[in-house]
This record gives sequence, C-alpha cells and structure tokens, in this order.
Amino acid sequence: DAEVAVCLPFLVRHIELVQPKVILLVGGLAAKNLFARTEGITRLRGHWRSWSSPGLSSSVPALATFHPAYLLRNPAHKRLAWRDLLEIKLKLRALSQS
Repeated sequence: DAEVAVCLPFLVRHIELVQPKVILLVGGLAAKNLFARTEGITRLRGHWRSWSSPGLSSSVPALATFHPAYLLRNPAHKRLAWRDLLEIKLKLRALSQS
C-alpha cells in the first residue's frame, strides 16, 4: 500500500503527459488503484470506464484485464483476456475514425 501511494502520482502524471487514446490496466492491483475501486479483477475486467484527471484535456476510456502471471496459473481465462484485447482493438479503430 505504501509503495502504491508513493508511485501513483507519478503514474497519473505520466498518463497526463502521454495523453493516451485508451488505457489498458493489466492486473487487479493496477485496476483497483487507478479506478479507486475495491472489487477484484474478475469483476473489474471487461468493462469500459472513463478515467480522468485534472491534467488531461478529456477523459480516457480505460479497460482492465488479467495479469499475464494470473493467466499462466489460470489458462482457461485466456479467452477472456483475448476478448479484452479485441475490445481495445475495436476502441482504437473507432477513435481513429472519429
């Protein structure tokens, strides 16, 4: 918790500087902290959320998915992670066309 508290402002600032089109949060720790939620990754993944901060010109669509280490331990969930990656692909295409 202490390490996250120290590093989170740097991550937020980095996102603000990059101004990404989308954010992919890999793993429960990333998703819980950036979304400021308490649910586990199985509940957070697969749902688009809007993420914003004062340094962004507009909110950014964000999607959480499973961490690769989790997928190695639970290979049946790879199909869900694949769906998440396809969602990212679709979102990027839609954003580039608008």
